[in-house]
Amino acid sequence: MFRPTALGGALTALATAAAGVFLAAAVSTSPAVAAGTGSGYLHTNGNQIVDSTGATVRLTGINWFGMETDNKTFHGLWSNNPWRGQLDTMARLGYNTLRVPYSNDALKPGATASGVNDFVNPDLVGLSPLQILDKVIDYAGSKGMRIILDRHRPTAAGQSPLWYTSTVSEATWINDWKMLAQRYAGNPTVIGADLHNEPHAEGTNPAATGACWGCGDPARDWRLAAERAGNAILGVQPNWLIFVEGVSCPSGGLSNVWDNDPSNDEDCGWWGGNLSKAGEFPVRLNVANRLVYSPHEYATSVYRQAWFDAPDYPANLPTIWDKYWGYLYKQNIAPIMMGEFGSTLADPKDRVWLEKLMAYTGTGVTGMSFTYWSWNPNSGDTGGIALDDWTNINTTKQAILQPYLIAPSGGGGPTPTPTATASPTGGPSNPPTGACTATYRQVNAWPGGFQGELTVKNTGSGAVNPWSATWSWPAGVTLGSGWNATVTQAGTTVTAAAPSHAPSLAAGASVTVGFTANGTASAPATVRLNGVSC
Repeated sequence: MFRPTALGGALTALATAAAGVFLAAAVSTSPAVAAGTGSGYLHTNGNQIVDSTGATVRLTGINWFGMETDNKTFHGLWSNNPWRGQLDTMARLGYNTLRVPYSNDALKPGATASGVNDFVNPDLVGLSPLQILDKVIDYAGSKGMRIILDRHRPTAAGQSPLWYTSTVSEATWINDWKMLAQRYAGNPTVIGADLHNEPHAEGTNPAATGACWGCGDPARDWRLAAERAGNAILGVQPNWLIFVEGVSCPSGGLSNVWDNDPSNDEDCGWWGGNLSKAGEFPVRLNVANRLVYSPHEYATSVYRQAWFDAPDYPANLPTIWDKYWGYLYKQNIAPIMMGEFGSTLADPKDRVWLEKLMAYTGTGVTGMSFTYWSWNPNSGDTGGIALDDWTNINTTKQAILQPYLIAPSGGGGPTPTPTATASPTGGPSNPPTGACTATYRQVNAWPGGFQGELTVKNTGSGAVNPWSATWSWPAGVTLGSGWNATVTQAGTTVTAAAPSHAPSLAAGASVTVGFTANGTASAPATVRLNGVSC
C-alpha cells in the first residue's frame, strides 16, 4: 500500500447484487455459483471471475505482508501464534484468498528469511523465503484458499513509481515473474500475478517522470508494460489471471496548478487507484479472459482526501469510485479485484467509508472481488484484522467485512453451525461407537521435539457439539503449543477442546489439530472423539 494524490469523480451508484447464500439448485436465470473459490484454474467472463466449470467465484481475501520487507518473509512469524494457526483463522473468518506482497530481493539466490520464532515455527527453520512461501501456499490450498502473488517493490527499500529502477531492470521484473509462474505451474492454488504494486506519478507536469496510462511512452506507459509482463507470464503459465492496478495520474506527473495551464491539471487518485483511462486504453493480453483490474482505495488514516470533507460526504463516494474504476465492472468490461483497502477506523468518517465501500462492491457471489489490507496489525496507517498478539481479531472491522466474505470450501468459515442432536439426557450428542476416524501426520522433527497434525473425522450420522478429541502420549512427551483447538495436557493424556467460535463438528466433517511437542516423536494413541474410540 501507500500514498495518494488528489481526486475527483462522476457517474452513478452501484446497484446491489443479490445476496449470497449458495445453493446447488439455483433458478435457471441465475449464474452458476461455486462453493468457496471453486475448482481448477480461474478465468474471466465479462465482469465475473469463474472457475474451470464456468461457475461464478468471488475472491474475498486479505493481504499478509512481510515478504516485501527486510524480513523477506511473512510478518508475525515472530509471534506466539504458529503460521498455520494464523491461516486457520483467516480461513475460518471467511477470507478465501491470500494476496502475498513480495520484493525481488526475496527471490534472489541466497536470500534469507528473518523474524521467525524458531520455537513456535520449528518447521520454518533454515528455509529460504521461497521455501516458506511454498509451505504457506500448500497449507492455504489444503483449506480451499487461493493465492495471488503481488510484486510489491523492486527492493525492500520501498515503493517505486515505475515497474523498474536503476538497480532492478524491466528484464529482471519479467524474468522473476516467469520464474514464479514456472515454480507454481500445475498448482491451481496460485491463481495469478498482481504485476506491480501502486504505479504512480512522479515529477511535476509537464515534466512528468512517473507511470502514465495510455501516453504511449514505453518507458512510462504502465498499460504497455503490463501487456509486456502479462504476456510473458501467460507464455509460461496461460492459466493465470493477470491483475493490473491503476496509476495515480494518467499523465504520470503531478498537476502544476501554479502555471495557469489547465492542460497540465488533472484529477488524480490513490497510488494504483486510477483506472479511468483503462476503458479507452485497455490492457491487451494474448490469452483471452485473463485480465482483472485491481484498484486500491483508502480512507483518512492514510491521507485525508478533499472529498472526505465535502458537504455531500458520504453520498459523493459512489461517483468517485464509478469514475476511477467502478465503470469497468458496471459496463461489463472486466472484473474488479480491489487489491488493497483499509483504515484504522480511528476517524468516524472512516467507518462510514468502509461500510459504503463494501456496499458498493455488492453482496453475494456476483459482487466485486477484494483483498483487505491487511491481516497484519503492524500496518502503520491502517492496522489490521489481527490484533497485536497476531491471534485475536479486530471485531469492529471484521463485523463490517463479514457479510461480504465467502468462506473457502474446506476452510470452516462463517457458515451456519449445524444443530446438534440431543442425547437422551439432554446433553450434546456423541456419534455412535466407532463413528470416527483419526489420521496422523508428522510435519517435522528436531532434536528434543517434533510437530504433528491429528485429523479427526466425525463419521457418525449427527453433529458433535461441542466436540472434544483426546489422545495419549508416552511418558516424557509434553505439549509445546497447539492450534485449531484449545489443547491441554494432564499426565499422558492430551485434550483438544473445540474453540468457542467453532464448537460443532458436523456429520462427515473433519478437524485438524496441530501441535508441537517436546520429547521423542510419537504418534497420538487411543484417539477418542467425545469419548468414543476412533
